[in-house]
Amino acid sequence: MKQINILEGPLLRNILLFALPLAASSALQQLFNATDIAVVGRFAGSAAMAAVGSNGPVINLIVNIFVGLSVGANVVIANCIGQRRMDRVRKAVDTTLIIALAGGVFVAVLGFFISRPLLHLMGAPDNVIDMATLYLKIYFAGMPFMMMYNFCASILRSKGDTKRPLICLVVSGIVNVGLNLLFVALFKMGVAGVGIATVTANGVSCGMILCFLAREEEAFRIRLRGIKIHKEQLVRIARIGVPAGVQGMVFSLSNVIIQSAINGFGSDCIAGSAAAINFEYFSYFIVNAFAQAAVTFTGQNYGAGNMKRCRQVWRKCLTAGALATAAVNLAFYGGRYFLVGLFTEEPAVMEWAFIRMTHVLLFQFIANSYEVTASSMRGLGHSLLPTVLTVFGSCVLRIVWIFTVCRSYTSFETLMNIYPISWVITGTAVITAYLIIRRKEESN
Repeated sequence: MKQINILEGPLLRNILLFALPLAASSALQQLFNATDIAVVGRFAGSAAMAAVGSNGPVINLIVNIFVGLSVGANVVIANCIGQRRMDRVRKAVDTTLIIALAGGVFVAVLGFFISRPLLHLMGAPDNVIDMATLYLKIYFAGMPFMMMYNFCASILRSKGDTKRPLICLVVSGIVNVGLNLLFVALFKMGVAGVGIATVTANGVSCGMILCFLAREEEAFRIRLRGIKIHKEQLVRIARIGVPAGVQGMVFSLSNVIIQSAINGFGSDCIAGSAAAINFEYFSYFIVNAFAQAAVTFTGQNYGAGNMKRCRQVWRKCLTAGALATAAVNLAFYGGRYFLVGLFTEEPAVMEWAFIRMTHVLLFQFIANSYEVTASSMRGLGHSLLPTVLTVFGSCVLRIVWIFTVCRSYTSFETLMNIYPISWVITGTAVITAYLIIRRKEESN
């Protein structure tokens, strides 16, 4: 399959060719959870819908450290490609595959034991917690499949290939929707049915992407003989990936705390928020796609010593990402009555969803300011500073808001307002830091 030329050629066109399939891939991956919520909401009631929907922050809290490591793998492999050091690419690929498998098994075991305690800690309502625990344990059982897919996709993305990961998710998405309807609508299996469907679909996407990598050129090909962790590559992956993973983990922790606050408004609010947040996820995938483009394009061009092109990558990814996200935000908001109606027909649940969409979704394009910029910094080899700034601006600030402002103003609207406020503050800080670091790199 033809690869995108990251080092040469029209930059905006190549960024779009890279980012749009990636956004579609992420959207299809989220469709797993969105379909779960929609099917149980239609066929098993709002309590089951809340049980599935409330698990998102918990899942993200556990897996984000390893997702961050996949970003580190992406940067390291991209740098090696830019330097044309294919021997180092081979070592980085081997190390990445071992991290993926070991991480997936670890998260599966950990998730089984901590599912219920975490949900208790979050204050999950009594009518939800048993179903939520069951779904979460089944979901974590399939984590090795999800980890292998995400890390293998990062290997392909580092060389400019975002189309084959999309093919994997198109197929697995169809499998997921079909099995959801079979297990829940026909067999009446409830949350267990949607959990099993999601794990099966993740297995399909994992198997397909492993088959693709088994047929790759030598440096990128999966192999069993002689595979081992290479210390130098592991250190480089960890140096970039661990701060990114910690950022994602702490970011998810703040969302867990926010979810705990949402739980205090009752099961209708939980269900409504769970429905609305799906559209935030879909919009965020556009943000993340351009952030992934920024880290990959910057990584390769920085490896090749082309700082001028790195500067252009940041500007074009930031502008295109903000415009694309804003357009999708407005489209979702304009169709909110129909779209939320896909998840539930209960008026009280829909009203909570509309409140969240008004206060959060409409402003989500601002998140490009720090996501794309932080990714550009990681492509330049600087991962710790954007992590610190993002943790403070988008995590610490939100927690402080919940325990101060929300104590005095207890409305759901007040709780939701922290999202756009934190995006503006974080974006300003990260862009300022990026401009300083870029100037230093250009002077070296």
